[in-house]
Amino acid sequence: MDLRWKPSVTVAAVIERDGRFLLVEEHTPEGLRLNNPAGHLDPGESPAEGCARETLEETAHHFRPTALVGVYLSRFQRPGPQAGAIEDITYLRFAFCGELGQAQAGRALDTGIVRTLWMSPDEIRASRERHRSPLLLQCMEDYLAGQRFALEMVRTDPSVFGPVPGT
Repeated sequence: MDLRWKPSVTVAAVIERDGRFLLVEEHTPEGLRLNNPAGHLDPGESPAEGCARETLEETAHHFRPTALVGVYLSRFQRPGPQAGAIEDITYLRFAFCGELGQAQAGRALDTGIVRTLWMSPDEIRASRERHRSPLLLQCMEDYLAGQRFALEMVRTDPSVFGPVPGT
């Protein structure tokens, strides 16, 4: 049987203010971890739209992407739910920087998110063992190096915004 490889597409926000970066602390199967506001791309949205949605869900703040920081590929393995099984996931991440807007008063954080916090680059570098993904650090370093690409680098065909099959 020929299996098609399908990476999980994720989006992440790299948000810096006054030399500190906005992160989320979240429950994972590996314990409490740090990450950019990030999550999976949903059907019917562009990567920039998904990033804005995930940031709102995880931080209760509006976010407007203004540039693409980078596109990243990473692989994650952990013990699977069945004895001897390995869960093997490849992530394709689109990381955006942009403008953090106002907090939405009274909005609860997404399931699993414990809190948001602002950390300096040195604090982030010193906490690698708590990172949910190695991409957290790489995205920050690329941002600090001035890496920015026009949002138009990621084109979303209008067909994406059509009806979702089965709904």
